[in-house]
Amino acid sequence: MQPIHIPNPPSSRPPTIGGLIMLVGFLLLGGVLSTFLLLGILLVTKGLSIVEASSYLTQLALKPTDSTKGWYELMLLQGINHLGTFLVPALAYWYFVEHKHWQEFNRRPLWAVAGLGVVGLLVISFMPFDGLVIEWNQNLHLPQTLAPLEQWIRDKEKSLEGITKYLTTFTTTGQLLVAILVIGVIPAIGEEVLFRGVLQRNFSYWTGNTHVGIWLAAILFSAIHVQFLGFFPRMLLGALFGYVYVWSGNIWAPIFAHFVNNGFTVVMMYMHQRKMTTVNIDSNESIPVWGAAISFVITAGLLYYFKQSNRTQTL
Repeated sequence: MQPIHIPNPPSSRPPTIGGLIMLVGFLLLGGVLSTFLLLGILLVTKGLSIVEASSYLTQLALKPTDSTKGWYELMLLQGINHLGTFLVPALAYWYFVEHKHWQEFNRRPLWAVAGLGVVGLLVISFMPFDGLVIEWNQNLHLPQTLAPLEQWIRDKEKSLEGITKYLTTFTTTGQLLVAILVIGVIPAIGEEVLFRGVLQRNFSYWTGNTHVGIWLAAILFSAIHVQFLGFFPRMLLGALFGYVYVWSGNIWAPIFAHFVNNGFTVVMMYMHQRKMTTVNIDSNESIPVWGAAISFVITAGLLYYFKQSNRTQTL
């Protein structure tokens, strides 16, 4: 496969390494400011002191209560933290450092993207294959000399699993709608703007190779979630979103793909909890190799179709 060289549009300012350092600064600052915002909300709504509010946030994140109120509070924490850590810093960098506008994320209008409906299908078809990769990744072991590190990683993963299970246990339709917003919509927009819209484009420009840009962004996309037992499947998912962006030429295409991945999972979990389906998408049962192989073939076919449908587009 020949490298795809990315020309720099004459009207845009080329990205620089210094700009990347500023982006990291924006991300760190965004995380700090979102925390202060959450503390401020607790100061106003609960009348807590700064120390009490900080302790409450820590307790809520590490050991949420079983009450519905605690669920909504943790969802609020997740939503504000995600906006402050991903979307707002990425847009601030894009507008104030690179001096670009939203439309410059796109080389093609959304109405001109062919086969957009295929994007949702390929994301769903990819899930069984990705499930097999998840199982393989979870069974990886570090060398014996790094056994304490591996134990720390597994303990951390177990803690995160508890929070995820708590957030994805729904008792009302209202909770489902909130979950779709916080788990589906907000991460889809924030993470795709940062990793595909900003980082992938800049990596592609610096290396002169679209494929390198896609995989570098996918590696960072997976690493920043700090869930090492799911590193490889999330990296593959990030690469999938990356190619959707390249071949569509519009940032809303990978945003839609990301939303389908998260939103479909949330809805299926809700339906299983309400006994509306016997399919448990959160099951730990092994994925048959033949099922993963069929999943891979269908995904590859849909990707090829999507690429061919949009082959006149370059990014």
